[in-house]
Amino acid sequence: HTWLPDAHVEAPTAGSVILAGVLLKMGTYGFLRFAIPFFPDVAFSPAVTTIAVVLAVVGIIYGALVAMVQPDIKKLVAYSSVSHLGFVMLGIWAATLQSVQGALMVMINHGLSTGALFFLIGMLYERRHTREIAAFGGLARVIPVFSLLLVVTSLASIGLPGLNGFVGEFLVLLGSFGRFPWATGIATTGVIFAAAYMLWALQRVYLGPPNEKYRTLPDMNGRELFTLIPLGALVIFLGISPRPIL
Repeated sequence: HTWLPDAHVEAPTAGSVILAGVLLKMGTYGFLRFAIPFFPDVAFSPAVTTIAVVLAVVGIIYGALVAMVQPDIKKLVAYSSVSHLGFVMLGIWAATLQSVQGALMVMINHGLSTGALFFLIGMLYERRHTREIAAFGGLARVIPVFSLLLVVTSLASIGLPGLNGFVGEFLVLLGSFGRFPWATGIATTGVIFAAAYMLWALQRVYLGPPNEKYRTLPDMNGRELFTLIPLGALVIFLGISPRPIL
């Protein structure tokens, strides 16, 4: 909650992708693989369960609300990671088949969609050396292929049905509701906040009249397409057919 957004903003694109795709999952993997199996009585004691669930819900709502007010699009995506990892923690401590499978799916799919978002933001930064949302506008007319890929990955991060982000979050909420109905109900609002911050950012960056400074902005080249098309295909495939990793 404190170091993650700053680390993402200061890191180069490759560092942000590794942080989102691999390193963020080491903590939740440690809970699933080591902490809970080694000490189940402590992990699922009423006091620890309450603390974990409350922190998970706070992370979901806090991350989403802070993301909503970020002027830097990279920091916005970084705070969205805080929110998504809250769903993982909620699913782990609900400890039902659906919630744990959902937590694993969120871990995998967050790495794909958020990693792709950091790739895209890095490509945009290389072109104009700014990540300020207010500096852009109307890019959908200038760089349509880039805009299409960013919209698809953003919708996957939100959890749009048919894309990979939906499957994990839905399973977490479905599996957690029986054990923690109030916490699950509050966590569900995080999905609404996610749509608010991501769609509002897309509106400011890609709709409206193009900024005069960016009318000559080059669209994606072959190397960039080669990097991102496989990620985009996984984002869509795992949303339609998640069975291979369930």
